[in-house]
Amino acid sequence: MIFLLNKSWNKCRYLGDTKKIKLSNSKLKVFLVEDDAIEVMKLKRAIKKLQLAHELIEAKNGEEALSLLRDNDILPDIIFLDLNMPKINGIEFLKIIKEDDVLKYIPTVILTTSNNRKDVLTCYQIGIAGYIIKPLKYEHYVNKIAAALEYWSMNELIKV
Repeated sequence: MIFLLNKSWNKCRYLGDTKKIKLSNSKLKVFLVEDDAIEVMKLKRAIKKLQLAHELIEAKNGEEALSLLRDNDILPDIIFLDLNMPKINGIEFLKIIKEDDVLKYIPTVILTTSNNRKDVLTCYQIGIAGYIIKPLKYEHYVNKIAAALEYWSMNELIKV
């Protein structure tokens, strides 16, 4: 079951399964840092299934992500970050962006299979906005993505 507060924060509505979800119209620029092509495809499918118009920007590892963020002036509204990647892993990437005067304000949500307590604690100590463990069932994954995107769609995000 999914319950989400509406934008006025005075009512809670039952969303049930993903076919009934009506998400807000705020278009987000979502930056996905993920090395697994299947996981990239899964997020694309979830966004399409939810009928969302969010722009998805992809990077295959932390090194590529930093290059895109710094060279192309891509400033996303939110970053979904995997932890286990080649070159620069998720935690190293997170440390680098949290030291940057511009990038540190971008909400970064870990989207990973790791439920290692040490990873969770380390990420929150560095300054993540959330930690989502990828569920095995696709429908549960879609529900988590729907909730995360709805939450960030109604937040006031800092534009630097």
